[in-house]
Amino acid sequence: MTMARELVETTLGGDGRRDGRPGRRVTVNIAESPLGWLRARGLVTPRQFDAGEQLRNDFERASLGPSVTMRWDASGVKGARHGSNTPDLTTRQFSAKARFDAAIAAAGPGLADILWRTVCACETIPDAERALGWPARSGRLVLTLALDRIATHYRIE
Repeated sequence: MTMARELVETTLGGDGRRDGRPGRRVTVNIAESPLGWLRARGLVTPRQFDAGEQLRNDFERASLGPSVTMRWDASGVKGARHGSNTPDLTTRQFSAKARFDAAIAAAGPGLADILWRTVCACETIPDAERALGWPARSGRLVLTLALDRIATHYRIE
C-alpha cells in the first residue's frame, strides 16, 4: 500500500517563542494519517495498522463524520408523505455503522476515546492526549492496546 504524499513546509514554534528566534522549518506530509505516521516509523504492528484502517473504513462507509456539503435530498414538507429531515441510511451504511459500533464496544470505554480521536478524527496523539487530559507520551501505549483489541474483534491475524 503506497501512501499519498502532499508535502507542505511549515514553521513550528515560531510565534510563541520567548527568545525571539524564528521557529524551526519542517516539511510535513498532510495526506498522512496519524496511524500511517506511526506505521511508517515502526511504532505499530501491521496487524494494529490493519485494524485501525478497518475501523476508519467502517467509520467512513457509515458516513458518521461531519457533513461538509449541503444535502440535496428531499426535505420534509408539512403535511407531505414523502421526504424527511432524517438521513436515510443505505444497507451498506447501516452495516458499516453496526460494524463500527461493535468494534468500538469491543475496545471498551477507556480505549474507545483514543481510537476515535486518532483513527477516525485523525488527531495527532499529542492533541488527543491533551483533549483527554492524559499525561504526555501515554497515548501511543493506550492506542496500541485499543488497536490490539479491535484487531482481535475484526479477526485480523
